[in-house]
Amino acid sequence: MVVNGLTAGHGTWLALVAAAALLLRRRAPEVAVLAGLPGLYLGHIAFAPLIALYCVAVRRDRLLVAATGAAAVAVAWFLPHPAAGVSSLVLDRETALLALDCCGLAAGIVVLGRSVRSRQERLREATARRAWENQVLTERVLATERNRLAREMHDVVAHKVSLISLQAGALQVSRPGDTDVRTTARSIHELSAQTLTELRHLVGVLRTAGGTDAGAAPRAGLADIPDLVRDSGLPVDLDLPACPAPVPEAVERAAYRTVQEALTNIRKHAPGARARVRVHFAAGLHIEVHNTPPPARDTSRPALPGGGHGLVGLRERAHLLSGEFHAGPGTDGGFTVRAVFPVGWAPSDGPESHGPLTGTARAEPVP
Repeated sequence: MVVNGLTAGHGTWLALVAAAALLLRRRAPEVAVLAGLPGLYLGHIAFAPLIALYCVAVRRDRLLVAATGAAAVAVAWFLPHPAAGVSSLVLDRETALLALDCCGLAAGIVVLGRSVRSRQERLREATARRAWENQVLTERVLATERNRLAREMHDVVAHKVSLISLQAGALQVSRPGDTDVRTTARSIHELSAQTLTELRHLVGVLRTAGGTDAGAAPRAGLADIPDLVRDSGLPVDLDLPACPAPVPEAVERAAYRTVQEALTNIRKHAPGARARVRVHFAAGLHIEVHNTPPPARDTSRPALPGGGHGLVGLRERAHLLSGEFHAGPGTDGGFTVRAVFPVGWAPSDGPESHGPLTGTARAEPVP
């Protein structure tokens, strides 16, 4: 091939190959070095193998690989072309200077590459150390905030709930002849005691460094749903069949909280409505809480406060357990809450036993 009157020989093609091999300097720098050695030997190209050698020193962990590449580059640069000229080499000052020049240049490229690699490693270590320090600082800030929140909950909420419990106890004593008042006061006193127990447990969880559930705290599960319905103060039809096999603790707790939040919302937003709680097992644990439309609201009664986060929390809890959650108006004008939680077994895996969860229960409101 002739370009501008110049003929392209073997040296030109080897130089082009060495230049093209630089495309592999990141993935396979050794190949780029080997592809550049013939062109370096012929004296047509020098920068391509030197750049490839630099990439070998930067990207390879073992120093032996870079040293071998440096030796190959130095030899290819030192040997005369054609190879028959090796016999004419004499050990004189010029030959020694040429050998030192070739070895020094190749070694310098390796030293430069290894220094860059060492700097990159130090930078990565500094970045990782900074990320670790930031994580430690974040955990420390979160622990401090949890402790502050725990103190506020204990000082504010626990104090007021304790006052409610004391007032209920005093009401029981002051009205010994009024059965309805004593029953209501006893229910308030028991609920306040349960709330204090759960609050103390929550405060203990907040004060732990990792926020994990550590300690012997009461576990709410399927067996506690009848008591929850009985103490709800609502007319509730409960359908709670026997559990065919053990249910994971997290699923039981999520089911209990779903029923608890649904009944709380009924007391807040549909006072006087009748509720139905249905639990059944069919490809998972199914929870359904439905309430009828409430009667005409008594405007003289103050509205209970609501943050609007209860249903959002139930949905997040269900999704964390790979379950499903739905809440919305029913066809009869009421409201329905449904949740499905996976239990890891089919309903037919175990025999149905008639235990304390078997049957249908009905809870009437406390007078």
